[in-house]
Amino acid sequence: MKTEYIFTSERIGFRNWTDQDLEAFAAINSNPEVMEHFPQVLSLKETAELINRLKARYAKNGYCYFATEILETGEFIGFIGLDYKDFKSNFTPAVDIGWRLKKSVWGKGYAPEGAKRCLEFAFDDLNLEKIIAICPETNVNSEKVMKKIGMKKIGVFKHPLLQAYPDLEKCLCYEINSTIKEGLVLPIKSTK
Repeated sequence: MKTEYIFTSERIGFRNWTDQDLEAFAAINSNPEVMEHFPQVLSLKETAELINRLKARYAKNGYCYFATEILETGEFIGFIGLDYKDFKSNFTPAVDIGWRLKKSVWGKGYAPEGAKRCLEFAFDDLNLEKIIAICPETNVNSEKVMKKIGMKKIGVFKHPLLQAYPDLEKCLCYEINSTIKEGLVLPIKSTK
């Protein structure tokens, strides 16, 4: 059966979540290296709850942190996508871009490629005007992706949802708006 993607980039397919993603996504969420900059690893039950929340967000908003696969092989590699954030800060409510990929695909350019394609989707299909990205100050690899996709740092803040985790609470916020999306330098193959 051919997978129905919402959109694709050169190497990645983006789709809604299915119950069949649970085992592979739980393996990603239980990896301490992948979850280093989060409060804790997630259990199978917590991963199932996250999948259900992401499905509901896609149904409500037309976007979420999308399940992502390598087009050539169909291998599930994690998520790249968009999420609505409304925690209390001076830059929310806003739409956030984020990614969480299995360790075996790190360093192969999937995060920036996928994030650039999601920005294109956000600006061209959803007609959003700006996108933010946040990460703990310690997460230098995510910050590198933010810079690679043309985002600019707009501040450092104490994340209100991470007050119980002093090592993670100090976060960076980056932003990009639709008027500078032409700055996306990676060739993007747009398909629907």
